[in-house]
Amino acid sequence: MATAYFLELVVKMTDAKKDGEHVPMIIFNRPSVPDRTDYILGKSKESPLDVIVSIGKTLAGLGAEIISIPCITAHYFYDDILKGIGIPVINMLEETANYLKANKIEQVGLMATDGTIKAGFFADVLENRGIKVHIPGEMGQKKVMSIIYDDIKANRPYDIEGFKIVERELREAGAQVIILGCTELSLIKKDGKTGPGFLDAMEVLAIKSIELTGANVKAEYKNLLV
Repeated sequence: MATAYFLELVVKMTDAKKDGEHVPMIIFNRPSVPDRTDYILGKSKESPLDVIVSIGKTLAGLGAEIISIPCITAHYFYDDILKGIGIPVINMLEETANYLKANKIEQVGLMATDGTIKAGFFADVLENRGIKVHIPGEMGQKKVMSIIYDDIKANRPYDIEGFKIVERELREAGAQVIILGCTELSLIKKDGKTGPGFLDAMEVLAIKSIELTGANVKAEYKNLLV
């Protein structure tokens, strides 16, 4: 669903008056990629890296000039992915941090998988920009993981009340903006259930993807924090 929504975002965010002004895209949807979080946490010895690089090489062979990966946890392997594919790969974490810094955001909350939270690679990118990162406590993180894996990935209705509980926790800690740091969580914003003060990292990725192809972004998507 995250991949399907990414395609939808690029299409609807592009300022195009006719088909030919839209962004040409090649989608490689491979749900069998080994679970990134399980590997990062040592629960699985099956690395997703070789599969991801193989997908990237296939896309490059088909003519892709830039790669977008609508999975945040996969960015744990970013340097090796970039090295293995050989063409530019948009860094969703760096672009998200740049967006927040440009909007003078000093404190954020981060909702993401256990792999992203515990490995700390997204938080490191943000903190390197001088942005303080708040993460959910143990129970809050369990709620986030349940929403991602038990609800959205399982194609079931998600626990919006649990989501709001974690939101309150992060707001009370001082978060000005909460990052939807897993592309499954993007679907909650898509449904209009988040309200203002959230930044969907996949929307940032979509905008960068549009801009790098020379297309224009619609004016209503210039501010992603409303």
